[in-house]
Amino acid sequence: MSAMHYSTRLRRTTVYADDGVPLAVTEAGPDTAEPTFVFVHGHCHDTDTWSRLRQSLSLTMGRPVRMVFFDHRGHGRSGGAPAETYTLDQIGRDLGAVLDAVTDKSVVLVGHSMGGMAILSYARQHPTDIGTRVVGVALISTAADDLAHSGLGRYLHSPAVELFRRAVSRAPRITQRVARWGARVGLPVAGALHRRTPATKPGSWLLTLLTLLCSDMSVVTMAGFLRCFAVLDETAALSVLTHLPSLVLCGSHDEWTPFELSAGVASRLPQSELVRVEGAGHSVTVEHPAVVASALARLAERVLPVRRDTDPGEKPIR
Repeated sequence: MSAMHYSTRLRRTTVYADDGVPLAVTEAGPDTAEPTFVFVHGHCHDTDTWSRLRQSLSLTMGRPVRMVFFDHRGHGRSGGAPAETYTLDQIGRDLGAVLDAVTDKSVVLVGHSMGGMAILSYARQHPTDIGTRVVGVALISTAADDLAHSGLGRYLHSPAVELFRRAVSRAPRITQRVARWGARVGLPVAGALHRRTPATKPGSWLLTLLTLLCSDMSVVTMAGFLRCFAVLDETAALSVLTHLPSLVLCGSHDEWTPFELSAGVASRLPQSELVRVEGAGHSVTVEHPAVVASALARLAERVLPVRRDTDPGEKPIR
């Protein structure tokens, strides 16, 4: 029997943040489908990062699914903003603006990397929405604290990173050109190193970094959020999420936010399912979309369990 196909035609719109920054929003699936999955991407990514997972989730759920995606300020098709607004507090508020604009029904928030941190920021700032408006969360390849001691955090306090941040603040255009030129020179070397070593060796993160510097991403955006990672502490949000069905998922070979950080988050969320994807790196949603989609489908069943016990002609009790 062939797999059922559900339309995932994309609809694009713009939502304005509380300070007027335009946020590019993409929607797929019928408005009547519940719950609505709202996807929040990571640092220096954009909505397109979710494309493979979007297709997998539509097939895995076996029914129409409503999905909402948006680009963070300074990312993708969203507008740029002053560097001082590149904070977790602000992108938590940006997420709130998107939710206000796109739905008044129950939502499951799905965040990858910095997107997971944005969800934690939102939960901390809007605790009364958790369990009412927000019925589930999925935290993928992310952390609530301790980032400065492992993974990406090992590099956040290095002299090179501090030099980069100062250069961006003083001469962003020159820094952009120099960084792009240097990355193009170093990329072949990093590629060769990556091919000779396993994914857990330094060649992997270096290749990712140089590829990013070669892209069109603004160095102002790159540098702006680094300050937040260096002092990350969203543990207060975890107490807000304690009784909420949740998914915590990470790849076994994630160098940026290692699995032990996800395990630490899950240990403080009693209603969480912890999933370790063997062989996956930080981009687990791209590398293993079917595995992630299956985990999200299980989460959807947990947040709307009444549907399994309801007769076809009977309205669910909400």
